[in-house]
Amino acid sequence: MKQTIKGRPDFLLLFVTLLLVMFGLAMIYSASSVVVSLKYEKPSYYMSKQMLFALIGLVAMFVFMNIPFRKWSKAAPFLLLFSIVLLVLVPYFGIKVNGATRWFSVGGMRFQPTEFAKLALIIYLSHLISKKGERIRVFARGLLPILIVIGVMLLLIMLQPDFGSVMIITIISMTIIIIGGANMRHIVMLSGGFGVLLVFLAFSRSYRYQRIISFLNPFDDPEGSGYQLIQSLIALAHGGVTGTGYGQSVQKLFYLPEAHTDFIFAIIGEEFGFVGGLLLLFCFFLFFWRGLMAALRSDEPFGIMLGTGIITMIFAQFAFNLGAVTGAMPIKGVPLPFISYGGSSLLLCMASTGILLNISRDNDRRQRE
Repeated sequence: MKQTIKGRPDFLLLFVTLLLVMFGLAMIYSASSVVVSLKYEKPSYYMSKQMLFALIGLVAMFVFMNIPFRKWSKAAPFLLLFSIVLLVLVPYFGIKVNGATRWFSVGGMRFQPTEFAKLALIIYLSHLISKKGERIRVFARGLLPILIVIGVMLLLIMLQPDFGSVMIITIISMTIIIIGGANMRHIVMLSGGFGVLLVFLAFSRSYRYQRIISFLNPFDDPEGSGYQLIQSLIALAHGGVTGTGYGQSVQKLFYLPEAHTDFIFAIIGEEFGFVGGLLLLFCFFLFFWRGLMAALRSDEPFGIMLGTGIITMIFAQFAFNLGAVTGAMPIKGVPLPFISYGGSSLLLCMASTGILLNISRDNDRRQRE
């Protein structure tokens, strides 16, 4: 009787993931300890909450690493339906923070359904397109049903509103559609259509328009819309080449808003300098390289699209966050994967990495057989 060979996961991908999570916990403590101690009298308040999500995420990552990725294809319709139900309920039962209703609060812990919806959509699109095969090249029977699903998801997320997630989901969807083999003429038309839609949404609300103006020249309103970006740039400049040292940031002391969430990279740049920032970027690109290689080496279209969709999701969040912190892009409120404070984002990234690790295990099993 032939013995079944169990594949080994990509240990480099696993190691880099754990390294990023641990570094994120350390930076959340550094960025928030002084400010939060005045409010809660507990310097480790945010770090402790993030550590709880990290432990849950660690369990989820190892569980997902041991679930054959093909099984997600069967569960895809149910995951999508569940995510849509959650998105429908958010405006009615969610809590409002900074003018947006994006979270559910359960037992004092917040959960953002949009994060779950991103992964559910990746799984569903990969499942649907892999089943359609060559029919994806026919617009009416192949591509149109996919666009309807994406459109429903984007509409529900815009109701929160969450423009950053809309852009990320658009990029993810386009990537999976391209990899799925859609007609290039359809892709060009879609790109133009999505581009017009995003421009319209960007200028349809005054606060989004103001963010764009602040991005172009933050010093036009240094005490208002440009304040956060200016403080971020000051933090990066203060760090210089080697940084001020761990815990020695000045900008985190009530100068830079959201220092432990969306703008944590500015604190990293201040405390570890240009060299430390480069080392962090190297870790991220190592993660992206190993994850993409795992996806592209899969022997099934579903595995290729699933893995590539996950890498695209994490990379898009990484790019939007760094773009906002450095002034290369308008601020969209997107966290830095694995690093920023936010339980939903951390859970999503770690669970998704578990799926990537399972794909890498399957690749290793086939090679050893």
